[in-house]
Amino acid sequence: MTTSSGQSGQGGKTADGGDHLERNLTNRHIQLIAIGGAIGTGLFMGSGKTISLAGPSVLFVYAIIGFFLYFVMRAMGEILLSNLHYKSFADFAADLIGPWAGFFVGWTYWFCWIVTGVADIVAITGYFTFWWPELALWIPALATILLLLVLNLPSVKAFGELEFWFAIIKIIAIAALVLVGTVMVMRGFVAPNGAVAQVSNLWNDGGMFPQGFMGFVAGFQIAVFAFVGIELVGTTAAEAKDPEKTLPRAIRAIPIRVMLFYIGALVAIMMVTPWREMVAGQSPFVSMFALAGLGVAASVVNFVVLTSATSSANSGIYSTSRMVYGLAQEGDAPALFGKLSRRHVPVNALLFSCLFLLTSLFLLFSGETVLAAFTLVTTISALLFMFVWTMILVSYIAYRKKRPELHAASKFKMPGGVAMCWAVLAFFGFLIWALTQQADTLQALLVTPVWFAVLGVAWAIIRKQPRHLKQYEAFRHELDEADPAV
Repeated sequence: MTTSSGQSGQGGKTADGGDHLERNLTNRHIQLIAIGGAIGTGLFMGSGKTISLAGPSVLFVYAIIGFFLYFVMRAMGEILLSNLHYKSFADFAADLIGPWAGFFVGWTYWFCWIVTGVADIVAITGYFTFWWPELALWIPALATILLLLVLNLPSVKAFGELEFWFAIIKIIAIAALVLVGTVMVMRGFVAPNGAVAQVSNLWNDGGMFPQGFMGFVAGFQIAVFAFVGIELVGTTAAEAKDPEKTLPRAIRAIPIRVMLFYIGALVAIMMVTPWREMVAGQSPFVSMFALAGLGVAASVVNFVVLTSATSSANSGIYSTSRMVYGLAQEGDAPALFGKLSRRHVPVNALLFSCLFLLTSLFLLFSGETVLAAFTLVTTISALLFMFVWTMILVSYIAYRKKRPELHAASKFKMPGGVAMCWAVLAFFGFLIWALTQQADTLQALLVTPVWFAVLGVAWAIIRKQPRHLKQYEAFRHELDEADPAV
């Protein structure tokens, strides 16, 4: 397994034979980026609807999703560390499954984060209306897009620092919420509406499954979006200073983060605020304090969840720009997206992604409510992310078949191996079935195949282009030189 300090795992040379990405993300950057990816907008914005649909069983919903996605991350980690010239999961999909897989995964992941970024901007607009209900919707939306562009123009180290502090804000907010909720329960706090903060609120209104099995199933529809971005750490592999240490450390911590940040926060919320009091269109993080009569605290929490949505969108723009850059290196995107600035940032790819975020303005003016718009785009996003996660698992199955010696030598083996891959794929099948059970999520499910039809047409054109053939051959040569099995 080879790498070097001067050459990044991103493929080294740009399209014009010049610069390369730099390994400037330290361990603390990687760890906090992983946390930031694990704590998505869906937890803050979507958990209100999830609780209203599933009741206290939402705790099991988040735990089950987190359990299965942990194995996706372990599969991704083992493959990425088997060859440090893999810059992302799009690379190993192209290598292990075929060039079409790299094309489909790369562009789908780009589209995933564009759709997620649109959802984040819709959520940010909703947060602003908490303070300024009469504010024109386009103002916070456009301001956020411009902010994202400015935040990503400096070096990757600047991005790492920003995400570090964004994640710190999230951690402090959730820790404070759990602490305040615990204190309120211990003191038997009584809200203005007469609700008493007590542990028994978790089961004293219909038990843990008050909405029955189908209510439990409905919880998965929105909850799965809370986990999008959990694979974000995989896109930092090319810019991490010591990926062999930092990536395993970040991935191993996922179960603990799910328990602390998801389960812990939701337990605190539902102990203080009975689940039937939850309003689907509001963030329970805000409404918990508002119902308790702590208006100032609600404003503070609203600010925190606003920064969380901005952080999620910021991470998305980072990952899409790197993904498009990688696609350009392999001839799957125009050559101009493979150029870097003097600060080693793929500026053209960054501008390209930011441009597509402007579609959030059309969505906001379509007449849909913020929650309806959020539900539509988050369902599409969740489906596309499931495709990416599925391709990671399929790549792992191919890796075990084609590179058994690398698996044997791995120091970060996936628990359960191929059998666990099939178990996770079966779970994804269950999630797709769950999305068919509600009209709003079914609508998004029916629209999503259009994206893959567009990709199929694009691939049929691109795969025979001389530039694609040349760039892919160079990509294969680089991987073969770095692969200890060759």
